[in-house]
Amino acid sequence: MSEETPILMSRDPRGIVTATLNRPHRGNAYNEALLRSLITALEALREDPGLRALVLRGAGRHFAAGADIDWLAEVSEYPPERAYQASLATTRAMQLLNEFPRPTFAVIQGACFGGGAGLACCVDVALATPAALFGLTEVRVGVSPTPISTQMVQAMGLRHTRRYALTGERFGPAEALRIGLVHEVLPAEEIEARLAAILDETLLAAPGAIAVTKESFLGANGLLLDARQMALLAHEGWMQRASAEGREGLAAFRGKRRPAWYPG
Repeated sequence: MSEETPILMSRDPRGIVTATLNRPHRGNAYNEALLRSLITALEALREDPGLRALVLRGAGRHFAAGADIDWLAEVSEYPPERAYQASLATTRAMQLLNEFPRPTFAVIQGACFGGGAGLACCVDVALATPAALFGLTEVRVGVSPTPISTQMVQAMGLRHTRRYALTGERFGPAEALRIGLVHEVLPAEEIEARLAAILDETLLAAPGAIAVTKESFLGANGLLLDARQMALLAHEGWMQRASAEGREGLAAFRGKRRPAWYPG
């Protein structure tokens, strides 16, 4: 797989598209190029009448390790408007995936941290292997997961989201299953067969009925994001990232030390 292409796309004869996050050398941590590629792909696919389902994967050992820390260091030096646009890209990618009109799936192995967990919260069906590891870890580096906050609450409920988004604890697939972050945990050698079976069941459902059902579920419960809400979420995320805590958290992570706010 070429690491120069942030997302690899493939399509089978039935109209099932697989989008593979393709930065394995960085644990598929996202940067602006990956986010823009994901946005472009989702915007094009949502208008594709032949599309029946979308499967999201991560190349290599990990699904998605959140935001690329080197990219965050670059963003910290951006002028305000460009930094805000970088934050808005995360918000837009999550919104598009969450509100996608076709069934969406994620196959999760290895690290699923921060925005990676956000992606898992946005799909309709999330399958994980026993080796998967999860965490809403943004607060530990002094930033806030506001771009994915609404989708986390939708998927896990406010109670579980509050715990893990505020403590930054890591947790395994059994806990992810218990709190609703994933739907099934399967041995690595069985997960592809299970995915194929669910996809085959999904193909029995009418595409138009699926689109209406998804939009109804979100819309009737006030879970569709409008432009103003997205702008606010992106602004909150950018402001915290640009704060003294955000800069200290980034420096501590890169320096492999505890942040200044740790009292030990």
